[in-house]
Amino acid sequence: MKTKILSILLLFCVGFTFAQIDRSKQPAPGPAPTINLEEPETFVLENGLTVMVVENHKLPRVSVTLTIDNSPVLEGKKAGVSQLAGDIMGSGTTSIGKDEYNERIDFLGANINFGSQSAYASCLSKYFPEILSLMADGALNPVFSQEEFDKKKKQLEEGIKSSENDVSSIASRVTNALSYGKNHPYGEFISEETLNNVSLEDATNFYNTYFKPEKAYLVIVGDVKPLEVEKLVRDNFSSWKKDSAPGVTYGAPRNVQYTQIDFIDMPNAVQSEIKVRNMIDLKMSDKDYHAALIANHIFGGSFNSYLNMNLREAHGYTYGARSYLDTDEYNASNFSASTSVRNAVTDSAVVEFMKEIKRIRTEPVSAEDLVNAKAKYVGDFVIALENPRTIARYALNIKTRNLPDDFYVNYLEKINAVTVEDVQRVANKYFKADNARIVVTGKGSEVADKLEALNYPVTYYDKEANKIEKPNYNVAIPKDVTAESVLNKYIEAIGGKDKVSALNSISFTYEGSFNGATIKAEEKRTANKYAQTTYMNGSPMMAVVANETEVFMKQGGNKVPLPPAMVNDMKNAVGIFPELTLLTNDAVKVVGIEKVEGKDAYKVEVPGEAVQAFYFYDTESGLKVKELAVINMGGQTQNQEALLLDYKDYEGIKFPSVKKAALGGQTVESTLTEVIINPELTEADFE
Repeated sequence: MKTKILSILLLFCVGFTFAQIDRSKQPAPGPAPTINLEEPETFVLENGLTVMVVENHKLPRVSVTLTIDNSPVLEGKKAGVSQLAGDIMGSGTTSIGKDEYNERIDFLGANINFGSQSAYASCLSKYFPEILSLMADGALNPVFSQEEFDKKKKQLEEGIKSSENDVSSIASRVTNALSYGKNHPYGEFISEETLNNVSLEDATNFYNTYFKPEKAYLVIVGDVKPLEVEKLVRDNFSSWKKDSAPGVTYGAPRNVQYTQIDFIDMPNAVQSEIKVRNMIDLKMSDKDYHAALIANHIFGGSFNSYLNMNLREAHGYTYGARSYLDTDEYNASNFSASTSVRNAVTDSAVVEFMKEIKRIRTEPVSAEDLVNAKAKYVGDFVIALENPRTIARYALNIKTRNLPDDFYVNYLEKINAVTVEDVQRVANKYFKADNARIVVTGKGSEVADKLEALNYPVTYYDKEANKIEKPNYNVAIPKDVTAESVLNKYIEAIGGKDKVSALNSISFTYEGSFNGATIKAEEKRTANKYAQTTYMNGSPMMAVVANETEVFMKQGGNKVPLPPAMVNDMKNAVGIFPELTLLTNDAVKVVGIEKVEGKDAYKVEVPGEAVQAFYFYDTESGLKVKELAVINMGGQTQNQEALLLDYKDYEGIKFPSVKKAALGGQTVESTLTEVIINPELTEADFE
C-alpha cells in the first residue's frame, strides 16, 4: 500500500513541479496514474442488509458502522422525535438492562453509539464477536421506557434553551429554514413546542417505521477475517425482519429572485454571523462535480482562498472565512460561504463577499491557483488511501450516491483534467451572485442601518424564521429618565430604599446543570466585601473575592491577584446591591433603550478600563433583567452576559429566581435555591 501511495504522489509531484516554470500559462495535464483500489468483501443478507468487510491487520482493532440510507424525514409538529428515538437507543435491550449493558461495554474497553437510523462500535479485535452481538442486540431489540424517554427529553429541552441566545446556532437554524422552508426536512428545527408534542409512543413508532434493513449497510473494518465476520453477522442480524422505510420526495427549494439581505436581530451579539447561500442541484455523479470542487477550493475552501485572503489577510475583518459546496442525492443542495465579523465592519464584509463571488465568476483563475487546488485534492486523496476505512467509505459512497464503479479509480484523472475555463463555467453555474441570500445575524442597533445603505433589499426575521417588521432601534430616552431615576426605581421595585439600606449582609445560591454536571454559584455580600464561589458537583472550581484591601481569584489553593485596572472597575460591583454604590458614581449613564426578552429595557452603562458593565432595567417594572460585562484583557474582548428572570419575594426583598448565563458556548439556566438575609459573615468568608 505504501509503495502504491508514494508512486501516485511522485507521478503528480513531477507534473506540478514543472508547471511552476511559467505561472502565466495553464499547465498541460500530466498522465493520470492508474489507481487500483482494494474492494471490500461484500455480501447481502436475505433481509436486504448489505455488509462490507475491509480486512486490515496493522492494529488489533475493529470498527463497525451501520448506516440506513433512508430518504430524509419531515417530522413537522413533532420535530425532535428522531433525535429522541436515537438518544433512547443504547439504554438496554429486551434481554439485558441498561446498567449491565453499559457496564459490559465499558469493561471490554469498547464504544457503542446509536442514532435514530445508525449505529457505531469500536473495540479490540479479540472482543469483536461480543461487541458485535451487543451492538446488534441494541439495534434490533431496544427498550423504549418512559423513564429513559423523560430523561432524554429533558436533556434535549435544556439543549434547546441553551441555544436560544447563541448567535451561531440561531444563524444556522434560520438560514436553513429560509433556504429550504420550514416544511422541509432540512429546513425544520426542534423547538420547545414541537418537543412537547412528542410522546414515548411517537419515538417508538419512529424506530419501528424507519429502522429497516432494506437500505442498510453494515461496514466492518479492521483486524478480522471475512469468512468469520460473515458467520457472526448472519448469527446476529438475520433476525432483522426484511422491510423498508417509506420514501417521500419533497419539492426542490428555489433561489430568491434577486440577491437580498435577511437579517435576524440578536441584541446580545458582539459579532455578526454572515452566511451567503444559494441553492444548487449538484450530485457526486454529475460531470461538473470535480470542477466544482476545484472552484470552491479556490474561492473559499482553503486558507489561501479568495475569500479568506480578502476578509482576513487584507482587511482583518475576521479570523477566518470559508465556503462549502454540498451535494445531495435526495434533495437540492447548496453553496454557502460564511464568517463571523465585528459589528462595526459587517456591512463592509458583505460588500467583500459579493465582490469575491463576482470575481471568480468574471475573471479566469490563475494557473498557479489551479495547480495548487489540484495538488490539495491529490494530496488528500493519497493520504486517505492510507486509512483502511477509506476503502469502505468509497465503496459505501458508490452504493448510496449512485456512482459508477470506477468513480474513485478515475478520481485523480478527473481532478487533473479541470481547466481554467471549467472553473469559470461552474462558478457561474453554482455561485449565484444575483440570486443569493445574504443572511446576517447580529446586533441590529449597531448594524441594521448600515446594511440598509447597501444596494440590497433588507428583510427582517425573528429567531423562528418568521418575517417581521424592522425593530425600532432608535427609541428615544424620555427627558426625565436619568441613571439616578432608573436605579432608584429598581431599588423601589425590589423592596424600597429603607428595606434595602437596612441590610447588613446577604447570601444567596443558584444551582444549574452543565453537560451533566451540577453547577452551584454562591455569593456573599456586605457593604464593602464580596465573594462568589463556583462549585462543580460539590467541589469548588473558582472564587472571586473582594475585601477592604485586595481583589483576587482563587483556584484550588492558588490565590491570583487581579490586574489593578480590573480591581478599580470591580469596585463598582461591591455592595449588598451594586445599585446603591452606582448612585454615587457620576460616570454612570443611561445610553439607550433595548429589547430584552421582547420588552423594552433601559440600558445603563458603567464605564471601566478593563471591565465595562451594562445593566438593563425593564422600563415598566423597573426590575433589572440583564447584566452584561465586556472584559478587555490583552487586546481581546470577552462578553459575560446573564438574563435575570422571574423575581420572587424573600422577606420583603425581590430576587431573580432564575438566571440564564453563557458557559462554554451554551446557556446555563440556574435556579435560586437559597437566600439568607443578614447572615453572620466573618472575615474568613472573604479570604
